Amino acid sequence: MATVINPAIQDETAQRRVLGDENHRAVIVTGASRGIGAAIARLVGANSFPVAINFLTNRAAADEVVREVVSGGGRAVAIQGDVSREEEILRLFETTVRELGRIGGLVNNAGVTGGLFRVDALPAQAIAEVLATNVAGTILCSREAVRLMSVRHGGSGGSIVNISSLAARTGGAGEWVHYAASKGAIDSFTIGLAREVASEGIRVNAVAPGLIETELHAANGVPDRLKHLAPTIPMGRPGTALEVAQGVLWLLSAAASYTTGTILEIGGGR
Repeated sequence: MATVINPAIQDETAQRRVLGDENHRAVIVTGASRGIGAAIARLVGANSFPVAINFLTNRAAADEVVREVVSGGGRAVAIQGDVSREEEILRLFETTVRELGRIGGLVNNAGVTGGLFRVDALPAQAIAEVLATNVAGTILCSREAVRLMSVRHGGSGGSIVNISSLAARTGGAGEWVHYAASKGAIDSFTIGLAREVASEGIRVNAVAPGLIETELHAANGVPDRLKHLAPTIPMGRPGTALEVAQGVLWLLSAAASYTTGTILEIGGGR
């Protein structure tokens, strides 16, 4: 299929920056040792992107994701780091460049729910942890990605995909309004950053998953949550981590070359 050249872009190098690097530069996936993050890392690695698999504590799980990517012919490295801490974010990016080369993509997946609470019972520490990881961590990781990828800073462009949640729209009442609020911040950040760096070769989008089959629900003490909420999903079932990963891969890829500032909902119509 012939590539349609934007007449506003005369320089061939600039055109490649818009369409995506055919050499598949490295992608960092934060919080990638399990669940949606692991599914994203596996799929990205299977599609010829060298992938940095960030994890917080579970090295064995992260190493297993690396093994799966490498066994499929890809390149991957596991890098420990807490994205709520600036110094560890800096180390994550430095290690990725050293081990995998230039960075062309970032998936801000790492996040915490802060537990299930009504707002009138919400501990201040839970609020602080959610905002530090979900909001500040995403912003700081994106800052470093822009510094490396923006043509303004001598980079070759790239793509940032933030993992939001349908909770940003539905509100999370009775469960995790605090978590939903953090994801609302991610949606706003996605739109603002997308407009800020659109002329610098960087696309910024978000994926907002709905109810997805992961260990998140059991980890919050409600293993039957999906069973109880399934009737609220128009498609009648929860989604899978792979279905979310496929949306992320599309946004990272050259197929989404004219897509930025978009919140892609993957929630079965909920």
